[in-house]
Amino acid sequence: MTTHTTIPRLDRVETREQMSAATYDLLVIGGGILGISTAWHAAQSGLRVALVEAGDFAGATSSASSKLLHGGLRYLQTGAVKLVAENHFERRALARQVAPHLANPLTFYLPVYKGGPHGAAKLGAGVFAYSALSAFGDGVGHLLTPARATQAVPELRTDDLKAVAVYGDDQMNDARMALMTVRAAVEAGATVLNHAEIQGLRFTHGRVTGAELKDRVAGTEFGIDARLVLNATGPWVDRLRRMEDPGAAPSIRLSKGAHLVLRRTAPWRAALATPIDKYRITFALPWEDMLLLGTTDEEYAGDPADVAVTEKDTAQILDEAAVSVRDQQLSRDLITYAFAGLRVLPGGPGDTSQAKRETVVTEGPGGMLSVAGGKWTTFRHIGRTVLEKLETLPGHPMGEGYEPVSRLPRGLPLPGVANPRAVTRSLLTDNTPGIRMPPDTARHLATHYGSLAFEVACLAHRDPALAQRIHPDAPEIMAQVVYARDHEWAETADDVLRRRTTLTVRGLATDEVRARVERILRPTGPSAP
Repeated sequence: MTTHTTIPRLDRVETREQMSAATYDLLVIGGGILGISTAWHAAQSGLRVALVEAGDFAGATSSASSKLLHGGLRYLQTGAVKLVAENHFERRALARQVAPHLANPLTFYLPVYKGGPHGAAKLGAGVFAYSALSAFGDGVGHLLTPARATQAVPELRTDDLKAVAVYGDDQMNDARMALMTVRAAVEAGATVLNHAEIQGLRFTHGRVTGAELKDRVAGTEFGIDARLVLNATGPWVDRLRRMEDPGAAPSIRLSKGAHLVLRRTAPWRAALATPIDKYRITFALPWEDMLLLGTTDEEYAGDPADVAVTEKDTAQILDEAAVSVRDQQLSRDLITYAFAGLRVLPGGPGDTSQAKRETVVTEGPGGMLSVAGGKWTTFRHIGRTVLEKLETLPGHPMGEGYEPVSRLPRGLPLPGVANPRAVTRSLLTDNTPGIRMPPDTARHLATHYGSLAFEVACLAHRDPALAQRIHPDAPEIMAQVVYARDHEWAETADDVLRRRTTLTVRGLATDEVRARVERILRPTGPSAP
């Protein structure tokens, strides 16, 4: 059996004690992908970094995306050629160097219907230009006949279908990608803690120099000192800015995006990206052996903690999907899960669907830097950009002796980097007596952990009870729960079932399953955190 070394995880008591005793160069508040990426790059540069998150890592917007790594085809309409090329560069780097074990190539079909918002010639030229900006790394964008398209997507609606434009992008499991980036930050030296809520900021001579926190698991209050504090709380960014300056004006606005997950009625070997109007596209994506539909785009003014999928959202998503997807695939009985996230957009007027996905950076009167926005595909670039901004702040609050971001390696891989097909084969051909891993479990482990799948498999080999499936209709095994607890900062059943595994999105997080997971997660003994 192949074995791999891993960094032992500090328990919550040790982490709190370490955070309370040290003075950090940088305290990152917010464990979405933007904060995680910044912490990763800052730790690579040699800075002493702490990262705290009120909920779970990637617990809000960062695990509520469309799961795409893409160049942004619709940006070509606005003439943003340079942006699309930059997005493609980042996408290819992730898919080929940084996280080939977590990024999956996906063919997209753009159906052209009679009376639709775009003609075949325009879309054909568009996908060709899109593929050219990716140096034709995913093939040449072209047009396909409806008959050929239905071979890959049997549920494609063919009434009034004139042609199908074809291009390539990538997709991922966003929660798993975020967790691997947290792990990369820790391996680079960062100290991290989830379920740790900010109670207030610390000030020294008017400067923000740390934060007061409460461990939401243990109920313990503690504090962190830092030379510089970064507010990366996403939809909550203005709330934290007002802790620094009660009169701070709003810097962002929010757009709600809802998605539905459905069981599939037929194989899908390509995704659909269907134009709804001049600016919007609705997706039907094969993902985790299911079908992901979405998304909506409407301004949101409520409490970010209350964002949820409404009946109006569900009806809109199904109605828009029906433009290109057959009715039998859109039965409400097939829905296993629904989720909504909030896009963080620059403040200002106008339709949110046409707003640019820019990163907003502001500095408060107490020296706290606040950052929000951006998109998943460019998360590494955003982390580097924020670090460059920190380096140029007046007075050099980060101190001396760190490695400038310009000298950091650009293609550093995430933990577990490996060819997932090779990992799958190795897991399937392992000849440990009495243990034979099912093919769907082997594939799942390989594409969610990469080479770290062998660590999960080792747990199952040592204890056959951990080789059992968490639910009979899902590929995950009980060893993943133990691994999530010991190496992936899982504290609650939702941490495991919604973000470390796919049980919740499959509609399989039953009361019995939750009870089994909680028994493994529940701390015991006098030394429990």
